[in-house]
Amino acid sequence: MNATRSRIRWLLPAVVAVAWLALGGFAGPFAGKLSQVSVNDNTAFLPASAEATEVAGRLRAFGGERGLPAVVVAERASGLTQADRDWLGSRDLPGEASPVIPSPRDDQAAQVVVAVQADDPAAGVEEIRAKLSSPPDGLTVLVAGPAAQVADLKEAFGGIDGLLLLVAGAVVAVILVLVYRSPLLPFVVLLSGVFALGVASLAVYLLADAGVLDLNGQSQGILFILVFGAATDYALLLVSRFREELRDTEDRYQAMRAAWRATIEPIAASAGTVVLGVLCLLFSDLNSNKGLGPVAAIGVAAAFLASVTFLPAMLAMLGRSAFWPVRPKLGSPHPESSGVWARVARLVDSRPRATWVLTTLVLLVGVAFVPQLKASGTAQSDVFLTDVNSVAGQEVLSRHFPSGSGAPAVVLANATQAEAVTRAAAVNGVVEVRPSGQAQGLVKLDAVLADPVDSDAALATVERLREAVRAVPGADAKVGGPTATQLDTRETSERDRLVIIPIVLVVIFLVLALLLRALLVPLLLIATVVLSFAATMGVSALVFNDVFGFPGADPVVPLFGFVFLVALGIDYNIFLMTRVREEAAQLGTRQGVLRGLTVTGGVITSAGVVLAATFSALAVLPILFLAQIAFIVAFGVLLDTFVVRSLLVPALSVDVGKRIWWPSRLSRG
Repeated sequence: MNATRSRIRWLLPAVVAVAWLALGGFAGPFAGKLSQVSVNDNTAFLPASAEATEVAGRLRAFGGERGLPAVVVAERASGLTQADRDWLGSRDLPGEASPVIPSPRDDQAAQVVVAVQADDPAAGVEEIRAKLSSPPDGLTVLVAGPAAQVADLKEAFGGIDGLLLLVAGAVVAVILVLVYRSPLLPFVVLLSGVFALGVASLAVYLLADAGVLDLNGQSQGILFILVFGAATDYALLLVSRFREELRDTEDRYQAMRAAWRATIEPIAASAGTVVLGVLCLLFSDLNSNKGLGPVAAIGVAAAFLASVTFLPAMLAMLGRSAFWPVRPKLGSPHPESSGVWARVARLVDSRPRATWVLTTLVLLVGVAFVPQLKASGTAQSDVFLTDVNSVAGQEVLSRHFPSGSGAPAVVLANATQAEAVTRAAAVNGVVEVRPSGQAQGLVKLDAVLADPVDSDAALATVERLREAVRAVPGADAKVGGPTATQLDTRETSERDRLVIIPIVLVVIFLVLALLLRALLVPLLLIATVVLSFAATMGVSALVFNDVFGFPGADPVVPLFGFVFLVALGIDYNIFLMTRVREEAAQLGTRQGVLRGLTVTGGVITSAGVVLAATFSALAVLPILFLAQIAFIVAFGVLLDTFVVRSLLVPALSVDVGKRIWWPSRLSRG
């Protein structure tokens, strides 16, 4: 009987490990295929209710709904020659191309507007650039416009899979080696993360390919980082408890069983909190946000699954050898009982009220700078942190043409009111209004903007344009086009922020209340994390404005920062307070807090450093949004780890005492 039981105890982990090896081998390649189902065009992410989307649908009657403008601009400082114009006009460009349009300001530039296929604008722009790759000597030829921006975004995300995996994997490996001083354990933890990423990528690929969810380069990058960060965090908690049990238990299988049972609840609660938090993005009206919600949720779920199946199986088979050369010996002292975290616990114990009051004041200093955060949006050309062809082309266009000439705003109205709408459309910022088609009782007008189509000035012009044409009786006029699309995207993002943040707070409160069997402690934990988030945004405002000199931020940046920081910040409070609750049942609340802080300090700090470092890897991609999210999440996680979870929450818990568990029985014990 004992022999049979022994074989089962060895066989079960081996079967689990082999199953994961097979699954990982099959699913792994799909991480490199995600770019095939990724879309980076803002138009595809607007809701059907957006005015720009409605205009795009109505354009089918004019046969132009599939065109996205690419603007070819040629410049010669000494003045264009006839040979230059002939060469530009003779190029066989893909898509419907306009004649060569000379600059109305000087003879130094000309442009050609090409409508490329909107379902794959990057391919069309790539072909255009290839056909223009050998211009006459001294002639500068660039491709700008919305289609070119999409193409440059696709190129920026082109190496996202290999680059992010390499950077994130290297960072995690170095930190794990420093934490555990073992060459084997980091390999096992990294393998768990790689398998989790493979499973997540397979699921996301199949869903995106079937059109169930939208995937873009930003979501893809966040998926890679989130899976690695979450898988490593869960691994650190399990590994730490396993090492703790090995000092008290001779049998490695019993030690793993005890460690797994002790950590499954906080790991599941942590994963569940993040999953539910990111799924709140489904309430977004912006399809790109809706897509990120399930993508991130799938990633965290895969990280959880690998961390509670594959990793325990490997650790059970390896036993103490996993920690070689510093193996935990039976009966050896627990290092958590002494050292820096024991000193932190004594500080909290001696002056709890002074500790949490001072910590709160420090965080409020950061909160004071939140009004300086410029999150009203940026120009599309500002999303790139490196020089790209589309931005350089837009600069040339602005020197020689009305900046919006290549991608005008599109006004659709009832044909009976064409003249009245044309007059009304001539608002400040519009340099020309010209009819460009009529079909099914509708007239199409092109409103050429004076400013670059992605600039704040152009957005303001479109707002004035919409207000003016809507005022024409019986016209039923609507405004679309690239600038209107960007305006609708920005307004939808601002609406999402107001709707989703309260939903996230309610969801997290319910999860914490169920986990901790109390009502007061979840409120206090959420309050501390929100305070930490606000302080992070204040510090980020200072860094973005005065250190990096960023032009601003998209309205979605605070929303994403909130969802990730609150969900991930609550993680560390879950890890801490579940252990505190476990200890408080035996030692009382005060000693339970101090004991929980002491034994979890090292592992939670390591987890925070790993997560901050992995999110920092997003900054290697030359995209403004990702660089800002990388800083916000990395700084916020470190603030949660070293200040909120280490000082504020324990000190507040000690000061409030057993009442913190109200209304559970611990509040009366």
